[in-house]
Amino acid sequence: MRFLLRPGWVATTVLVVLFATASYTLLAPWQFRRHHERSSTNAAVQASFTAAPVPLDRLGPGSEWRLATLIGSYVPEGEAIARLRTVEGEPAYEVLTPFRLTGGEVVLVDRGFVRPNEVTQVGDYPGPPAGQVSVVARVRADETDPEHRAAFSDQTNGGRRQVYAVDSRTVARATGLPIRPGYVQLEAGSPGVLGALPLPELDAGPFLSYALQWLAFGTMALLGLAYFTWREIKPGGVLAEPRPDRSRRRSVAAQIAEEEAAERAAHRV
Repeated sequence: MRFLLRPGWVATTVLVVLFATASYTLLAPWQFRRHHERSSTNAAVQASFTAAPVPLDRLGPGSEWRLATLIGSYVPEGEAIARLRTVEGEPAYEVLTPFRLTGGEVVLVDRGFVRPNEVTQVGDYPGPPAGQVSVVARVRADETDPEHRAAFSDQTNGGRRQVYAVDSRTVARATGLPIRPGYVQLEAGSPGVLGALPLPELDAGPFLSYALQWLAFGTMALLGLAYFTWREIKPGGVLAEPRPDRSRRRSVAAQIAEEEAAERAAHRV
């Protein structure tokens, strides 16, 4: 059992245990969470297909993807462009315009996407309609920029205000408007819509399969360590103490004499 204390074996054991622990406590749970999030999104989107739109103020927490009706007017001076977006596999910008409800509350509206022009900048697009309008949109939760970057104005894009995530909090800080948390995503045909954003695909994705694979990898690593440990404990293991080789301890002269004796015996025969 002394081989278990050898530096190489100790390092291997530590690495295997760390990998298995990460598989069970980090990697597999992460994929399970992603599977749960995708399943929840699919269920919410599927339910919205048959649910009639209702006024926004009647929707509470947990209403993401529900269709809501909003009556009010756009606030074009608070508009911002969400950059570095991808829609249907191609680069895009999303246009975010605050919308003041008739009751005075301000909501951030994602009017849809526009494609970059030939120099990869924001091209011209129609502004929002003036005056009071009624729109239908899907309730969405704010995105979060991991780097928490503030809005900025890019002179190469006509001085338009730009943000790195569709986040009502970032737009509120940049404009000074009291925008409520979350945002809404315009449906096709609503006043002010540009390129209507497509709904997410309703497939479960590979996350559950990935989670099971990480569990299997962690289990295989532990079983492999157990197997090789058992094999080395048995007599004759690869890491067992080497046995002396008597043939190598004989002198060269003795080996030559043994070969000559064998040849003479062969000639006598």
